[in-house]
Amino acid sequence: MMKSFFAALLLLLTLAAAAPAPSFRIARLQYGGGGDWYGNKTSLPNLIRFCNQTLKTNIAPEEAVVEPGSLELLQYPFVHLTGHGNISFSDAEAKNLRRYLSGGGFLHIDDNYGLDKFIRPEMKKVFPELDFVELPFSHPIYHQKFAFPKGLPKTHEHDGKRPQGFGLLYKGRLVCFYTYECDLGNGWEDLGTYPGDSPDKHEAALRMGANLLAYALTQE
Repeated sequence: MMKSFFAALLLLLTLAAAAPAPSFRIARLQYGGGGDWYGNKTSLPNLIRFCNQTLKTNIAPEEAVVEPGSLELLQYPFVHLTGHGNISFSDAEAKNLRRYLSGGGFLHIDDNYGLDKFIRPEMKKVFPELDFVELPFSHPIYHQKFAFPKGLPKTHEHDGKRPQGFGLLYKGRLVCFYTYECDLGNGWEDLGTYPGDSPDKHEAALRMGANLLAYALTQE
C-alpha cells in the first residue's frame, strides 16, 4: 500500500515538473484625456503569440486593460501605452504609476504619431526628477534574443525622422521605454493592416517587441 502511494506521488511530481509555468498577463493602459489608448487592436495578441513561440514564454493570449490609477496595475510585469492624441494623468494616477514603476514594473510607451507632446509632460508628473534619455545602441534592450545593433527598426515613415528609443532610469533601472518615430505597435499588427507593410518590417517589429518583453521580465 505504501509502495503504491509513493509511486502515485512520484507520478504527480513528474507531471508537475513537466507542466508549463503558470501563465501571466500583460496589459494595455487605458488613460484619460481623449486619446485613442485602444489603437492597434491586433498588436499585443500578435506580440504575445510571437513571444510564446520564440521565447517559450507562457503569456495569456489576450492582454488585460488597466487604468493608471487602479491597484490592479501592480499585477502586470509589462504594461503597454499607445495612441495618437491627448493623454492626461490625475495626481492620483501619477502617484500610482510611480509606485508601480519604482516597485519593479515596466512601461512601454509607443508613439503612434502625435503622442509626443502629450506624453512627455504627463510622465513628468510621474517622475518630476527624471528626463527621457536616448538609450545607446549598446543598451541590453537591443541585444536580447534578437540583435538590433542600429537601434529600433522603422515601421512607418511620418516626418522623415529617425526612430529613437528613450528611457526613464530610476535608481539606475530602466522603468519606462519610449519608442518614438518608430510605430512599433503598428508593426505588430496583422500583416497588411497598413499600406506599405512588408513581412520583413513585421518580423523586425515583433523581434524588437520580444526584446522589450524579455528585458522587462529579466532585468534586476
